[in-house]
Amino acid sequence: MAAAFICTSLPPLSLRSETKAASSSLSSRRLFAVSPESGGLRIRLSQSPSSLTSIQPRVSRLRRGVVVCEAQETTTDISIVNDSTWDSLVLEADGPVLVDFWAPWCGPCKMIDPLVNELAQQYTGKVKFYKLNTDDSPSTPSKYNVRSIPTIMIFVDGEKKDAIIGAVPKSTLTSSIDKFLQ
Repeated sequence: MAAAFICTSLPPLSLRSETKAASSSLSSRRLFAVSPESGGLRIRLSQSPSSLTSIQPRVSRLRRGVVVCEAQETTTDISIVNDSTWDSLVLEADGPVLVDFWAPWCGPCKMIDPLVNELAQQYTGKVKFYKLNTDDSPSTPSKYNVRSIPTIMIFVDGEKKDAIIGAVPKSTLTSSIDKFLQ
């Protein structure tokens, strides 16, 4: 099981209903919202709705609507690789192999997970996809100098060809994969 984010757009009135007020005053409100213009960044709001325009231009659009995201468990068809299966599944594989280095506590890993799942379906039969939990298998990430997660590595015939670090757009991942398809 992996976590994915399900996002829905709410009208401005939902902004009030999503708050957790410590008192009846609007100035003590705390709200986390995700603006479509912010590229998926989670924004902590602690202002009243009338002051949202003073945060920054991108967030000012929240007055017209809010996108609320919640984590949800999803199933994935991507196989798990670990330190003991690394050689047989990745290094000895024929053709391109994409490995997603992740950890369950990593927020950006959860953000990119749905993209990796989409790509696994899109490239079925062309690229093998694996996920490696860096907490459960620390030896392999150390061997490949994985310093940040998420890190996605592409191997061809057992040789590391590319590494993508961080939660990147789908187009970045697609162009990296396409370089190694024949």
